[in-house]
Amino acid sequence: MSGEAMVKFLLVEDDDDHAELVRIALQDNHVTNAVERVPDGREAIACLRKEGRYAESPRPDVILLDLKLPIMDGHEVLAVLKDDEELREIPVVVLTTSEADVDKTRAYKNYVNSYLVKPVDFDKFHDMVRDLKLYWGVWNQKPGLK
Repeated sequence: MSGEAMVKFLLVEDDDDHAELVRIALQDNHVTNAVERVPDGREAIACLRKEGRYAESPRPDVILLDLKLPIMDGHEVLAVLKDDEELREIPVVVLTTSEADVDKTRAYKNYVNSYLVKPVDFDKFHDMVRDLKLYWGVWNQKPGLK
């Protein structure tokens, strides 16, 4: 689509294989230059707050957040983000293997913007990532944030 905005994603994913699948799907959908990955929740918070080695990291348009993370899990990250005035407006999409109602309920109680379960089939996963790009890059209207 012409006129598409480049969407900057922050991928918070500890599993290298899952991260590679996301990277491939995003690359196939022409967003390779707009993805930064961090491996755990603590790194995600540091990146978003531009601390340490993340001082020059661009503010993402969308955060793709796994729930099962080391050090600080996705639920904890989500709670911190939505409690932070500077960060709460960044849309957070949970991208997880968990279909558990307890995880879905907890995520929505912490104001997640969307909850997606990673399809096992790569073609379906690829389609989901394409739709993410279209939704957040073309259809969604975001406010003029910093």
